[in-house]
Amino acid sequence: MAQWAVRASRLRHIPVFELRRVYRFFQQGPHLISLEAASVAGTQSDRLFMKINHAILHVLDFVACEHTYAREEMDLADKTTKNYVASHARKALGNLDNKHGTFAPDSRFAEALRDYFSGGADFVGLSADIAAFFERELGHMEKPVSTDVLVVDFEEGDATVATDDPEAAFDGPVPRFFAVFLLESKQAYVHETSYGEGGERNGIARHRSVLPNPSQKVPSYAVIDLRTLSVSFVDKARKVAGEERWLIPDGLLQCSMEASAKEAFSAVTELVEAVAEEYGQNAAVALSRAKAYAVENAVEDELDDLDLHDMAEVAFESNPVMRERFEEAAQAVDLPERVPLPREAVKRVARNHKIRTDTGIEVTFPAEYSRNPEYMTFTSEADGTISIQLKNIGSIENR
Repeated sequence: MAQWAVRASRLRHIPVFELRRVYRFFQQGPHLISLEAASVAGTQSDRLFMKINHAILHVLDFVACEHTYAREEMDLADKTTKNYVASHARKALGNLDNKHGTFAPDSRFAEALRDYFSGGADFVGLSADIAAFFERELGHMEKPVSTDVLVVDFEEGDATVATDDPEAAFDGPVPRFFAVFLLESKQAYVHETSYGEGGERNGIARHRSVLPNPSQKVPSYAVIDLRTLSVSFVDKARKVAGEERWLIPDGLLQCSMEASAKEAFSAVTELVEAVAEEYGQNAAVALSRAKAYAVENAVEDELDDLDLHDMAEVAFESNPVMRERFEEAAQAVDLPERVPLPREAVKRVARNHKIRTDTGIEVTFPAEYSRNPEYMTFTSEADGTISIQLKNIGSIENR
C-alpha cells in the first residue's frame, strides 16, 4: 500500500514561511497516511440497517482488583443492551477521527481473526483473550482505570441483502465487522435514600462504575472489516510499565497507524492557509475556495480523493506563482498528488467555512459562496483592511 510520511528533518528545507503551525499534527514523530485510506464506514445514506450478531462484556475492575470475565454473550433481546451496543458500533463506523491501519504480516491478532471467521475459534473465547491482554497491559500502569471491554460482531449495510446467517456474511455482500471497545469507568453522583431515627433521609452517593453514554465518543476502540481485514481505530497513548504505548495498534492489533480523514484534510487546508499568508493574500478566501472545490469534487463528481493540482488552481485562481508554491511545499512534505478523502468525510468537514475578524465578528457560510459574487465578496482595501459584503439576503434571524 502506497504511503507518505512526514518527518521533521524534511521541514527545514522549506524556506520563507513558518510551517510549524501547519504541521503540528506531525510534530509527535513520523505519521503515515495511506493513499487508500477510505473509511470502512461508507456513506450515511448507505447505512440502512445494523445487525448485532454477537456482543459480550468483560469487566476489569482495578479498584477492587476483581475482574469478571463473562461466560455468556450479552442478552441482545434486551432493548437497552442492544441499543447501547448498536449506538457505539454505529458511531465508531462514522467517526471522522478514525485512524487507519494495515495488519503486519506476522500479526497474531489478524491470524486469530482469520481463525475465528473460518470457524476455528469461538466468539466468547476470542473475546476473553482480548480482555486478558488489556488486563495485563493496563495492570502495569501506575494508576490503571477500571475498564469494561466490549467486543462486538456486527453487520451494517443494505437491508435488501441482509442475511440471518452470520457465517454467510463473511463472503456475502453485507459488510461485517469485528469491534473492540474500551469503556473506561467514570465517577458519577446519585441520590441515596437511607433511614434515620426520624424516617427517610436522602443523601448523595458516589458511583464509580458509570459507562460512557450512547451519545458519547469512546476514546479507544478498533473496528475491523472481516471481509478485507481493513482496520479503523481510535486510541490514545498510555504509559505502561514506564513506556508510552499505543495499546490498540501496537499491542493488540499489531498494525500500522495512518492518519484519519480529518487529519489528512487538515494537513491540506492548513497548507493552503500558510501559502496564502506567505504571499500576503486573504487566507480566508483561499481556504473557503479550497473547501468549496473539495465539496464539489465529492458531491458532484462523486470522487473519494482530492486532486491537489486542481484544488490549487481553484484556491489560488489569480496567482499562478502561489499555485506553484503550494505544489512545491506539498511535494516537500511528500503529499501525494491525489489525497484520499472519503465523500462523507468531506461533506461533513468542508461544507461550511467559519471566519472570525479581529473586530470580533464571526461569520459561518457555505464554502461555495466564496466563489459566487452574487452572495458574498471579499475586498482588500487600499489601507490594508478587508471588507466583506453579503448580498441577496432575504431575511435575517437572531440565533
